[in-house]
Amino acid sequence: MTHLVLELRQGDFMIVNGAPIRFRSKARIELAAHARFLFGKQIMGPDQADTPARRIYFALQTAYIGADGERPGGLVQARALIEAFHSSTTSALARDILDRALEAAEADDCYKALKLIRRIMRHEDAVLGREQPPPGTVPMTMPA
Repeated sequence: MTHLVLELRQGDFMIVNGAPIRFRSKARIELAAHARFLFGKQIMGPDQADTPARRIYFALQTAYIGADGERPGGLVQARALIEAFHSSTTSALARDILDRALEAAEADDCYKALKLIRRIMRHEDAVLGREQPPPGTVPMTMPA
C-alpha cells in the first residue's frame, strides 16, 4: 500500500474529508488510507470565487472536499457553471478542457477536474489582464 507524506508549515491549512485543519506548528504527516484532501494553495476561499472559472473551481472544490451533504450540491452547481461557461466561450481549447473537467468530476475524480479548471483560470486571468495568484495564495478565512 502506498502512503502519501506531506510536509506542512506552521499556519498552513488542509481540508481532509471535509474537516478543515490549521497547523499550529510545522508538521510532517503521512496519509495511510484514501482521503479527499486539499492543502495550501489548492484551497480557495468563497471570497476568491469572483470570476466564472473561479466559481467553477469553488463548486468542484465543494464536490471534492465538502461535507457529505454538500458534495452532491457542489457537483450540480459545477455542472451548471461549466455548461454556462462552455456555451459562452469561443475557445475550442477551453471547451475541451471544460468537457474533460466535467467528465472527471462526474467520474468522482474531482482532483483531476480541479487541476483542469486551474488551466482555465490562468487563461481567464490572461484574457482579463488580471494578475491574480492561484487559489489559496491570498489571505482567506477558515472555511466554516
